Amino acid sequence: MANLNIKVSADPRIDMMKFATMAKVREEAIQAAPANEVNGVFPINENAKALHPDYLELVIDEVIDRGGAQAKTFVLKRADGAPLPYFRAGQYISLKLPLDGSFVTRSYSLCLSPKEALAGKYAITVRANPGGFVADRLLAEKKPGDKLVASGPQGFFYYEKLRDAKTVVGLAGGSGITPFLSLAYAIRDGIEDFNLTLLFGSRTEDNILFRKELDEIAAACPKFKVVHVLSEEEKAGFESGFITAELIKKYAPAEGEFSVYLCGPEAMYRFLKPEIAKLGLPERLFRRKLIDVTKTPWECEGYPAECKGKTFTIKVKQGPQEWTIPASADEPVLVAVERAGIKAPSRCRAGECGWCRSRLLEGTVFIPQENELRRWADKHYGYIHPCCSFPTSDLVLDVPGVFF
Repeated sequence: MANLNIKVSADPRIDMMKFATMAKVREEAIQAAPANEVNGVFPINENAKALHPDYLELVIDEVIDRGGAQAKTFVLKRADGAPLPYFRAGQYISLKLPLDGSFVTRSYSLCLSPKEALAGKYAITVRANPGGFVADRLLAEKKPGDKLVASGPQGFFYYEKLRDAKTVVGLAGGSGITPFLSLAYAIRDGIEDFNLTLLFGSRTEDNILFRKELDEIAAACPKFKVVHVLSEEEKAGFESGFITAELIKKYAPAEGEFSVYLCGPEAMYRFLKPEIAKLGLPERLFRRKLIDVTKTPWECEGYPAECKGKTFTIKVKQGPQEWTIPASADEPVLVAVERAGIKAPSRCRAGECGWCRSRLLEGTVFIPQENELRRWADKHYGYIHPCCSFPTSDLVLDVPGVFF
């Protein structure tokens, strides 16, 4: 270690006197400097903007039809050709979409290797959702050349070696495969270093999304293994039925700890919750992707049964503007706000990111337990996440403005 040459006055009082006059000396230097505008470009600020943009203007470069899986992959590039922010395998972007006079957001996991971001490419996959408001419109209407507005990469569904075991058992269902595909690519490309065994539930063999890609990664990378589980077929080479604790144990390490990652629809999450509990894992070894807010809040513990089917009134305040809108007790507050054409901030739509955080000035709401992720201070001072809050009375809500 190099020697440090630090000079200290023989009389410590002299050093203290310099310290006491430091503010005066600094102020004199400021006043003596010219009042010219500072136009310097600071690399650290420029890097922060590149990695964490307020929003991204993207263009669809390619659309890949996934056939029997009833899905399409949208390959995206930046509209101005600038580099895309890097992301962690497992993260998502949130699209901001104007539809029928409403402004809605939907989050989609990035389903390619993080190294593709360095080549200026993102990809998301949208699967058909009969009766849904957004997915089927995207599948039917969006084509190469169309522009989209999106957030930068978001979310915490990624591998963390300080928390997770060296082996991860992934549980995926339907379009919940997308973050796992990105994780598998990242392992193959040497970006992530852990063992991933994936149990992927599909209805039939023809319905398997990304089967070719998953099998190719497994053949090329010994750290990745995929097990296909068919719920409506029995075929050689496949597991059949549903993913259970016994099936997880069958493919998990016989000795040593392992982590469990889960991403799938609400029904899969509710089925697997007690099955995963049977494994007796420490809490840090269980990770779940954002669970979509329930479509049946009246089935949740604590929901006031008398509110089912009722319609309430919300007075929405946003700066100097005010609206009075109807809101169903069976839908999140955010849905009512968006349906009214009000531009409200949101990204994850599951209570995690806090982007939609708004002040509840009057009234009461119901928040499902799995989506109750507010900070203590927010609960104490009356802030809610409208994306996962169901009205149980008339409300007065102060919603922040949006810059994305």
